Amino acid sequence: MKENDALLDVENQICFAIYTTSNAIMRTYRPLLEDLGLTYPQYITMLVIWKDSPISVKKIGNKLNLDSGTLTPLLKRLEQRGLVDRVRNQSDERIVEIYLTEEGKDLKKAAQSIPEKFACALKVDYDEANQILALHRSLFERLSS
Repeated sequence: MKENDALLDVENQICFAIYTTSNAIMRTYRPLLEDLGLTYPQYITMLVIWKDSPISVKKIGNKLNLDSGTLTPLLKRLEQRGLVDRVRNQSDERIVEIYLTEEGKDLKKAAQSIPEKFACALKVDYDEANQILALHRSLFERLSS
């Protein structure tokens, strides 16, 4: 019976290890993103928009694995801040496209230091970071199929 009890120890749960790591990552990003005035969900959304603007809300959701109920309020807040414009596609009004504003483009310049600052806080070398990334991507793909 004792052997089976170890299976239920929280420390032996992969989900708990990922959960606590995720929380630690958010705590690490918080001060880095304060100067930009972004939350972590806003930051990752802006990363997608900076790479591919204009972009539809649907494509952003697919890229970030977020539903429109989560994404729409987030995009509204970014629009209120003047970072993006939400525009209905003229040929299909069901499609909402996101365009960067000049202020949104300027914020990209300010955000360019964030990945390096996070990498320093992570305290892993380049190879180890790539291994962690590959393992997480593989795990996500397995769970998503």
